[in-house]
Amino acid sequence: MTDFLFDTSWWIPIYGLIGALLSLPWAMGLIRRTGPRPGAYFNLLMTVLAFGHSLIVFQEIWNKEPENLVITWLKAADLDLSFALELSPVSVGAAVLITGLSLLAQIYALGYMEKDWSLARFFALMGFFEAALSGLAISDSLFLSYALLEVLTLSTYLLVGFWYAQPLVVTAARDAFLTKRVGDLLLLMGVVTLSTLAGSLNFSNLYEWAQTAELSPLTSSLLGLALIAGPAGKCAQFPLHLWLDEAMEGPNPASVMRNSMVVAGGAYLLFKLQPVLFLSPLASNALIVMGSVTAIGASLVSIAQIDIKRALSHSTSAYMGLVFLAVGLQQGGVALMLLLTHAIAKALLFMSAGSVIFTTSTQDLTEMGGLWSRMPATTSAFVVGSAGMVTLLPLGSFWAMLSWADGLAIVSPWVTVVLLVVNGLTALNLTRVFRLIFWGEPQQKSRRTPEVGWAMAVPMVALTILTLLVPLMLQQWYLLPGWESINWVVLSLLVFSTLTGLLIGSTIYLHKAWSRSTVLAWRFLQDLLGYDFYIDQVYRLTVVGLVALVSKIAAWSDRYLVDGFVNLIGFATILSGQSLKYSISGRSQGYLLTILVCVSVIAFLMSWSMGLLSSWHF
Repeated sequence: MTDFLFDTSWWIPIYGLIGALLSLPWAMGLIRRTGPRPGAYFNLLMTVLAFGHSLIVFQEIWNKEPENLVITWLKAADLDLSFALELSPVSVGAAVLITGLSLLAQIYALGYMEKDWSLARFFALMGFFEAALSGLAISDSLFLSYALLEVLTLSTYLLVGFWYAQPLVVTAARDAFLTKRVGDLLLLMGVVTLSTLAGSLNFSNLYEWAQTAELSPLTSSLLGLALIAGPAGKCAQFPLHLWLDEAMEGPNPASVMRNSMVVAGGAYLLFKLQPVLFLSPLASNALIVMGSVTAIGASLVSIAQIDIKRALSHSTSAYMGLVFLAVGLQQGGVALMLLLTHAIAKALLFMSAGSVIFTTSTQDLTEMGGLWSRMPATTSAFVVGSAGMVTLLPLGSFWAMLSWADGLAIVSPWVTVVLLVVNGLTALNLTRVFRLIFWGEPQQKSRRTPEVGWAMAVPMVALTILTLLVPLMLQQWYLLPGWESINWVVLSLLVFSTLTGLLIGSTIYLHKAWSRSTVLAWRFLQDLLGYDFYIDQVYRLTVVGLVALVSKIAAWSDRYLVDGFVNLIGFATILSGQSLKYSISGRSQGYLLTILVCVSVIAFLMSWSMGLLSSWHF
């Protein structure tokens, strides 16, 4: 039985797709008498099967060498369209994490969206989400990975715009889709170019090709930048980062998956493209600059947000920036470890935030307060999730940061500074959010807020326990360093940055009625961070303004030049036709004479223009 499950590992993504298809009759309204919940249960059942299947395969593959499966889709003459899958502890472990978090998010959604009339449609979209992510985890083909990233882009658009009756939701879905399309288009150019240069898009073949490839600096640089653009859009990295906070307009269970796993999908593809990216020093430097700017910038922006989901989503961009920085510095193992610890902690934080939103019916932090005694499970989930995000010994992110900083403390000390700044700002932001939500005096919307029901509480409690068990999981996988090899200076600095952020976040003045400071300098700083360094306005004045200007010029040219020329020809044709109708005699002799004269004149002019008349002597 185990061998059969191992041989059918390619079914892991298919379960989510089957669940989505089974949910469609309820999602489309074809079945109404039973309500939408049966469609959700079908999708939930398929997720349980996918999680169990991937878990068994993970246990079997742990002590084995990675294996590759090739599924031929179409083969004719020289055309060979096949999908390559990789079964390794890393890829199957990623599938286990995806299906496990998807299972918890769907159980959570049963409680969060229990009164939503389109519950089945939501679960169908979650099934597509899960299928694309699971397929991306075990894919060994860049072509298949690109196709699955496109499915993720479509799923993001549909889930962000789930409540399409709200204008702001429609705008957010459109912006998220178009922003990702920019990166996907450049990634497609890189995929096509790479297929021409390497002759294959399977990652195993690309690794062999990259060892002996000899590309010009211009070609390698353009190829590397194109391959980076797609993951940058998926991971909300500067300058393609504006979509993630707008995407928070969608349902919170989808935000749980989006901030924990979907953004990590782009980083995972980047991790698998490392050998190709390292062909270009410019691409590596671009990753370092992009990751550093996004990590620090997003951390600063997050501390000025008053929307709970936006405050947490900007920290997602910041941590994905750290992953980009790790890949640029050729620290792929640290990048994977950071993706694992961040995914679990961030999913728990968004579940806690969703419970608060569900009970208070608001996302504004200034309208909350005093919830710690009324919602103990939610409070515990937020505290544990926050501890799992920052470098707090002995939780997971601490070991990921320590292993990274320890290896680069001497070679690149500035990287340690970036880690300390991001970690301190994250601790400050999470402490600020905790004080506004759970501490202080209750506000009008938080005075009668009971704890959420079992459907939302059980996934939160399970994920809370899992977050606490992450260090034991890392130890079992031999990913924790020995105490004798720890750099105690780096360890002290990381803990100090966490305590500093915690102390500042606990002591800063946070008045509920405070919206903007009366001090001009502080107001300018608050607006600068709150409006994301005015990047949106800069885009409107530059890129959007330039596109609008070119569009106006093109519209004027089309209307007055192209259409004018066409209309001129049409007018001349009509005028000549109207003029010629008065010369119609109805006699064939006249027509033949006219044709003969015209042909003679044309022949004379052609002969004269070609110089044939110069030899004639009269």
